[in-house]
Amino acid sequence: MTTLPSKARRAVTAIQVGVWLLLSIASSASSQSSVSSYRDPLELVRKAVQNEIKAANDGANRFLFRGVKTTPSGSTTKIYVETKDATAGLTIAYNGKPLTPEQRRDEESRIERFVRDPEELQKKRAQERENADRTLRITRALPDAFLYEYAGEEQGTDEIGRPGDTLVRLNFHPNPNYQPPSRVEEVLTGMQGFLLVDAARNRIASIDGTLGKEVGFGWGILGHLDRGGRFVVHQKEVGDNLWEFSSLSLSFTGKILLFKSLNIKSTEVFSRFKPVPRDLTFAQALDILKKEAEEPSSANAALRK
Repeated sequence: MTTLPSKARRAVTAIQVGVWLLLSIASSASSQSSVSSYRDPLELVRKAVQNEIKAANDGANRFLFRGVKTTPSGSTTKIYVETKDATAGLTIAYNGKPLTPEQRRDEESRIERFVRDPEELQKKRAQERENADRTLRITRALPDAFLYEYAGEEQGTDEIGRPGDTLVRLNFHPNPNYQPPSRVEEVLTGMQGFLLVDAARNRIASIDGTLGKEVGFGWGILGHLDRGGRFVVHQKEVGDNLWEFSSLSLSFTGKILLFKSLNIKSTEVFSRFKPVPRDLTFAQALDILKKEAEEPSSANAALRK
């Protein structure tokens, strides 16, 4: 595979272990099936997972979009462009305020280093590919790692699935017979929560997971995630049966290497998706980002989303 799935390019670093599950939802492509398939929850999950993996491996659709990430220390607004090389991202505001000229120069210089130094771009691409591989492993494990049960239906909204469409709610909890093949999948053994699935299109519109127990990774040697950690991921259709993240919320605490504290708390909202050419290069993406950032209302428009 020479290109990365668009969503996998947003994967977090390996240190954030428990967050790997968040990016198990891939983008684009759809297939038709009967809503009545909720009568067999596991089969519905299997079909959705198969479709998500197929879409992830396709990697045909790329976007320009905005993201506003909020943490206890404040908010950061960025513009992203997905390319055949890697995902380029340019910060345009902090805490609701556009960057100063000096901050803008520093930010552009940070991105330009990937154009000037092919080795840096290669490292970035390799990291994204590594995260993409972890994501696909987690995705493949979903049908086996959990037991599912039908829990009703909900309506899609502007930010979850398709507005007005029926979404099947499936509650899940750990499958006691599941044996994680590696430490990547270990976090699944303590997760419980629910999925919202568009059964007509085999799309996962939302996943809400909470750690019901402390979960060690690396056989407890590398660290653990505390009970009560939670993530919420929403996905929506952005046009022509193409689906993208609309928001990610994380709240995890724990330990790394037994002594270093882990504390992740953030929410990121994505909006204003626009398709870009599939063969776009990183250098071309940088030009697009600069033009977008130069728009007089660019930062303010992004902050209103």
